[in-house]
Amino acid sequence: MSLKSILRDLKEVRDGLGGISKRSWSKSSHIAPDQTTPPLENIPQSPWASLPPELLHDIIRRVEESETSWPARAAVVSCASVCKSWRGITMEIVKIPEQCGKLTFPISLKQPGPRDSPIQCFIKRNRTTATYILYYGLMPSETENDKLLLAARRIRRATCTDFIISLSAKNFSRSSSTYVGKLRSGFLGTKFTIYDNQTASSTTQAQPNRRLHPKQAAPKLPANSSTVGNITYELNVLRTRGPRRMHCAMDSIPLSSVIAEPSVVQGIKEEVSSSPSPKGKTSATDREVPDISPSLRDQPLVLKNKSPRWHEQLQCWCLNFKGRVTVASVKNFQLVADIDTSLEAPPEEHERVILQFGKIGKDIFTMDYRYPLSAFQAFAICISSFDTKPACEG
Repeated sequence: MSLKSILRDLKEVRDGLGGISKRSWSKSSHIAPDQTTPPLENIPQSPWASLPPELLHDIIRRVEESETSWPARAAVVSCASVCKSWRGITMEIVKIPEQCGKLTFPISLKQPGPRDSPIQCFIKRNRTTATYILYYGLMPSETENDKLLLAARRIRRATCTDFIISLSAKNFSRSSSTYVGKLRSGFLGTKFTIYDNQTASSTTQAQPNRRLHPKQAAPKLPANSSTVGNITYELNVLRTRGPRRMHCAMDSIPLSSVIAEPSVVQGIKEEVSSSPSPKGKTSATDREVPDISPSLRDQPLVLKNKSPRWHEQLQCWCLNFKGRVTVASVKNFQLVADIDTSLEAPPEEHERVILQFGKIGKDIFTMDYRYPLSAFQAFAICISSFDTKPACEG
């Protein structure tokens, strides 16, 4: 087709559109022609979207089973990005970290870790930029091609210190889509509060009729943030030498998560998420959940330091980190559940390490967490140890 014919066709189209616009605006009583777009069914789709569901399910299942570690596991994320049908099947095949012990999607960072074995990560500290990067893996690799999970930046203010947590090490803006939450400390650096960034849709569904005036929100804090937990370091008034003592009250995790059986905990989650049953009737969820004390359901999980032992030969406090910590530091700790002896809990739950953190080199620390903590919650607890605590040091 010559250039002249192309220009002639474009001119005809322009003249036709001009005539339509003049006729439609000449008189208000005229009816404009129907210019609606064709239905979506007529739009051609990618040939990959037309694969048989059985074949597609088998392909994605094999990819998920073969690519178990990063960066190769990015292929699983790519499968979920092809189209809607691929995404639905991928989400059906890929299990949550509690069941498979793997981190695949960003939502996995806010889901509880596995029960049997911990997820092993490490943190790199950059003193110049005041940033802390969480990576997925045993320790830093020689190629430095480690999977970045979360990043935090410390911002000192007049009366407090904020740690902004993001999915990106280059963008810490609270208005961006990579913003995950924040950790805020008090003036003395002994009390911390973990805030989780909630999406606007979830906030709207929870309180559809509530309108929040801008002045009612806390300054420099998103109105849709929710408190996840509180961390408290005990004051060292006598200046005695020894490890730090801390308590973590996780408001979003019930104590029953570490005492009851997994099936019971799942039944409680379903009962909370289900809608109230009609008056005089009992829902199926209520019949399936065993009897658990209401106080146990409402009581939050509290984590405490595992007591170290004094080593006479080394003349220091020691904990068994099973080779994951190699350098002595006041920041090293292990957290276990603070369970009352009056509760009928298995003996191993009193000694089960839920989160451990320790130093392995200059500005490099390991972080191992397990159920019921998520990677975001564990990371927030660990970076609280980097803040200055003059009232806690011996």
